[in-house]
Amino acid sequence: MPPIAAGTLARVTVLLLIRHAHTDAAGRQLTGWARGVHLNARGREESARLVERLEGVPIAAIYSSPLERCRETIAPLARSRGLPVHARRALIEVDYGDWTGRSIAQARRTALWRTIQQAPSAARFPGGESLLGVQERAVAEVRAIAQAHPRGAVAVVSHADVIRLLVAHVAGMHADHLQRLIVDPASVSVVALGDGIPRLLRLNDTGDLTALRPRGRGSPERPRRPERPRRKLRG
Repeated sequence: MPPIAAGTLARVTVLLLIRHAHTDAAGRQLTGWARGVHLNARGREESARLVERLEGVPIAAIYSSPLERCRETIAPLARSRGLPVHARRALIEVDYGDWTGRSIAQARRTALWRTIQQAPSAARFPGGESLLGVQERAVAEVRAIAQAHPRGAVAVVSHADVIRLLVAHVAGMHADHLQRLIVDPASVSVVALGDGIPRLLRLNDTGDLTALRPRGRGSPERPRRPERPRRKLRG
């Protein structure tokens, strides 16, 4: 992705959708709204590296799911920027209801899992939420965040399915195509809102984010080509 041109951040809201970093349960267990799920050693390293990855990217505010794994992920960045973390219930993980605590291996043996993979728009977790319901609450929340911060970049820390549902909405994808999207731990997906057409700028980035630094004042200038010596005119 090319660097953001000077003035772009002044015209729209750029949302940095950050998935929480690694936990011992990530990819293995449906933890849902369960408390007490913390970052592991790898996750803490990813959290610290997020500060370096986003260095130079102006951030106006930080919003987060209230769960510990999200707040721990963003804590180093919040400290480095001197910004408070605003917890928002609407950014919380999917409520898996009766499935909370199940292993992914157990879930894969069920008919509901096949529905989640093939037609997620029809999926509702027993005693929990539907995926369309999660998308509705998450979209409403990021719209409210964009209205509160109509200019500049805002960090939003959430969970894989929540971010995938947000990205699907921004990209105009049907929710049944959800499984085509991958959102890894500590990844940053970037969307722009506010100029009439939502735009997906970056998806599942786990590496260098220097392209998000705005160009313009304070940016290094390109070296100028040396001028050719002028010919002397003979009269």
